[in-house]
Order: sequence, then structure tokens, then C-alpha cells
Amino acid sequence: MWLPTSLTLPDYFMLRVSPLRDGFAIAIALLFSAGAPAAESAGIDVGKPSALSQLVPASQLERRANTEYLGLKRNASAKHALAPDDYPDLQRLRAIAKHIIPFTERFNPRAAQWQWEVNLIGSRQVNAFCMPGGKIMFFTGLIQGLKLSDDEAAIVMGHEIAHALREHARERMAKSELTDLGASLLGQLIGGGKYTGAFQTGGNLLKLNFSREDESEADLVGLDLASRAGYDPRAGVTLWEKMTSANRGAPPEWLSTHPSGPNRIREIEQHLPEVLPLYEKAVAARR
Repeated sequence: MWLPTSLTLPDYFMLRVSPLRDGFAIAIALLFSAGAPAAESAGIDVGKPSALSQLVPASQLERRANTEYLGLKRNASAKHALAPDDYPDLQRLRAIAKHIIPFTERFNPRAAQWQWEVNLIGSRQVNAFCMPGGKIMFFTGLIQGLKLSDDEAAIVMGHEIAHALREHARERMAKSELTDLGASLLGQLIGGGKYTGAFQTGGNLLKLNFSREDESEADLVGLDLASRAGYDPRAGVTLWEKMTSANRGAPPEWLSTHPSGPNRIREIEQHLPEVLPLYEKAVAARR
């Protein structure tokens, strides 16, 4: 019988692509062009994805994500930390994914081409992610440490899948390239490069704010996906109550990459009327 072993891994796996030298010109053109189709009106509408994401080729990012994911699996397997296919919690996660994935095209047509994969790593980290291209990973510190119900696990999975569907990694990478390029140019203009570091620090703060917006959007899209798949969206409240308890002493929201637990709960409660009908319809269809 497989028993989870502790594997220390980074909290977030940053993917990188080659720098875009002509980023400003491309960004300006894209900002005035049409973005990807918006999701249909039923349920939660978060509008079109950012045009900035188009600065980074999706296929290139997905290939890199697949390489990173395979490397992570090999590393975990070598440490006997990768759950086998017959492990109950892994089977539970894969069953949840099977219900959610059919609804992903609503937010990104490319999802129909993705080779979806779900795995579980034995680690005390309270973490999960979905890489571009549909590569999902959960950690036992989250699903077992917080004793997640199926509904709560579905909220987490929907949230992580939403990051991939809304192409937040592409958008952050494009923003990072443009911010770094802008900070460097501005630093060169003012003081011959003397103040470049100061401008880059400011750029990083802008990226933190941007990431919080990503997290809020992923919360809403995740609620929509989980509800359509037949999982109770009210579990988002109990999930974040558990997360808040597990993260006492977290930094203030304005310096965090994630909205604070209480703020997330308020936003989830605000949007429950939009998704509860989807959940009720899904439950009725299963009877």
C-alpha cells in the first residue's frame, strides 16, 4: 500500500519562454484587436481573456508545461511520492476531473485538444495546480491535510483549471516581459541605468496586484465549472474557512498574490445565486 512521503517542492512552478524584444509594439496591436471569444452568458461571465496573453504562443507554453510536468512526476516517483493509479484519493480526484473537463471548452476552445492528466503527490504542502495544457497536480497536504470533501476538492480543481483556461500563465509572462523591458528602458533614460532596480521593484508590485485579479477570476470560473459538473458551489465557503484556519498569520492582502480568505468567502457568497441553478440542474440530470 502506498503511503504519502514528504516531498519538498516549490509553491509555484514558473514557466519561462524566450524574451520578446518587440513586446511593446505587439502589445499595442493586440490591445486594439479582438481577443478570444467570451464565454456564453449563462452562469458566470468573466468576459474575454486579456489580449496580452497572445504575446506568448500557447503551443510553446503547453509543450514547456508538459516537459515540466513530466519532470515533476519523475522526481516524485524517484522519491516514492507519486501516488499509484489505484490510490483512493487519486481515483477520487480523477473522477472529479472527469465530471469537470466536459465543461472546459466554454471558457477556452483549446481545452478540447488538451491531453488532460491528474496526479497526486505525497507532500505536506497545501497546494494544487493545473499547468497550461491540462496537467493537474494535487498534494496530499491539501486533500488529506484539510480533509476535503468531494465538493471542496472540486472547487479547488475548478479554480486551478480556470487558471489554465483563462491563460493566466501566458498573461503573466507577457506582462513580466513588458514590465521588465519598460523598467530597464526607463532606468536607462533616468540616470543612465542607476535607478533601474527601483523601477523593477515597482513593476513587481504591479504584478502582485495583477495576480490577485487572476485569483479572483479563477475563483469565479472555478465555481461555474464545479457547479456545472454537479458539485455544490457552497463548498467554496467551507473550503476557504479551512484554508483561512490553516494559514493563520498570512501577510496582508495588499502584499499577497492571493486575496485573503474572508474576502474570497464574501465574493463567493455574492456569486452563489449565479451558479446554484447550474448545480441544481446538474444534480437533477443525474437522477
